[in-house]
Amino acid sequence: MLQYLHVKNLALIDEIEVEFGRGLNILTGETGAGKSIILGSVNLALGGRYTKDILRQGTRYGLVELTFSVESERQIRRLKELDVYPEDGFVTLQRRLMEGRSVSKINGETVQMATLKAVSAILIDIHGQHEHQSLLYKKNHLAIVDAFAGEETKKQKEKVAETWQQYKGKIRELSEAGTNGSERAKELAFLKFEVDEIVRAELKEHEDEELEACYRRMCNGKKIAQSVAECYQYTGEDGESASEKLGRALRTLSEAVDADEQLSQLYTQLADVDNLLNDFNHELAEYQKNCEFSDEEFYETEKRLNEINHLKTKYGNSYEEIMAYCKKQEERIGILENYDTYMQELEKSCEQLSQKYLELAGKLSALRQKKAKMLEKKIQKGLEDLNFEQVQFEIHFAEKKEYAKDGIDDVEFRISLNQGQPVKPLTEVASGGELSRIMLAIKAVMADKDEIETLIFDEIDVGISGRTAQKVSEKMALIGKEHQVICITHLAQIAAMADRHFLIEKKTEDAVTRTQIYPLNEENSVEELARILGGARITDTVMQSAREMKNLASQMK
Repeated sequence: MLQYLHVKNLALIDEIEVEFGRGLNILTGETGAGKSIILGSVNLALGGRYTKDILRQGTRYGLVELTFSVESERQIRRLKELDVYPEDGFVTLQRRLMEGRSVSKINGETVQMATLKAVSAILIDIHGQHEHQSLLYKKNHLAIVDAFAGEETKKQKEKVAETWQQYKGKIRELSEAGTNGSERAKELAFLKFEVDEIVRAELKEHEDEELEACYRRMCNGKKIAQSVAECYQYTGEDGESASEKLGRALRTLSEAVDADEQLSQLYTQLADVDNLLNDFNHELAEYQKNCEFSDEEFYETEKRLNEINHLKTKYGNSYEEIMAYCKKQEERIGILENYDTYMQELEKSCEQLSQKYLELAGKLSALRQKKAKMLEKKIQKGLEDLNFEQVQFEIHFAEKKEYAKDGIDDVEFRISLNQGQPVKPLTEVASGGELSRIMLAIKAVMADKDEIETLIFDEIDVGISGRTAQKVSEKMALIGKEHQVICITHLAQIAAMADRHFLIEKKTEDAVTRTQIYPLNEENSVEELARILGGARITDTVMQSAREMKNLASQMK
């Protein structure tokens, strides 16, 4: 859930810090006090667009910081997939806003905007006027049905998606395979030329590395041969070499070795040194033989190395890549030489995958329609609870014109808000205020399905009052039992349901106007309810009504 909000230097905000709690967090205040600035600040922290005029006058930067406590194992797993790890159970999103640019950080590390938005989508869900409009898009209706349907549908969707991918791959292969006879003949001749060039080269694994090492030795042959010969002269040749002198030393020491135990140990060490030197000289002599090469050997080595490098340029940067390319071309040759058979098998495969897709998608559709009937009834009941008295709600299924990754279902929410009127798509019937209440009804139904813990509602009370407002407040409280809800409202009925109540105020001091936010205790909350109910003049009767409203809300919860 959203634990802390810290805002600095934005619009009328000098600096504020807010600690939110579980359940229903309500924000109220006079019109123009800065409620929209608070919500706008949250949007900015989540990657929303901004202009430099949002910065407080006279400041060089603005700052918004959101700190979330994360307990859900599923959320933690999804965050780890984005390489984000909670620190002591917390994730902090920070965005520093400057003229012309911004810097986003998660837990103190700078991240791309795409990462910030992806993490935000896991942690918080904002429902303002724009978000309610999402109900007008049919693709979102299908997503709601699938979320309600749960794990069984999810598994079937995965099967459908996998088969769809296979089918699309075969269709693409079939499309690309459709060439005429002359084009196939040209391609076949070219492929055979490439394969023949690779096969005739008779490449060997690691041959290029060995040749390059040999070529380097040959290029530096004279210097290497001179150095090796001189080294061997000092260590291994007869006369005054190290090996000869070590031999003399061993013979001399052997005459007295039996006289003292410590001397015997020293003799053993010297013998080990002599053996090591002999082994070294043997390997050096073998290396010296390899240093001897003719001009013809140098020419053949260089020629072979050029041939391999030529193949690398055309077919791959290594032996493995060249051979993989050769195998791929050989497979294509096999296809072209048996083209009719290949096309028949490909068409058969497409048909089989098509049938498999339709079978799996049909089962998915049946599951969805079964669950959709249940969802339909729940949303219908939820809308009636929100004072849609003559409402009729339906989830309409049609079949898509083309195969899709998520199945064949074209799902659309339809509604009638007046008795005797036929059900129509939401886009043709519902106003902005009605959409917000429909979204609220859906959120209430989906409360135990939604994985995002923090929900923010703005303008949920547009165009409502009286009994409808009371119903909306009850729904908000219901959602607050399963989620952390943050709601900006103008209605006392909704504000009375608050588990935590915050007041947003605009004050002017020393000719400077600032927006502040304060947590309210029980008595302060009643006073704020009285202000909402009574306006400029708050009488004892209004205070009594506010207190009664607060008490009734507590009983309902």
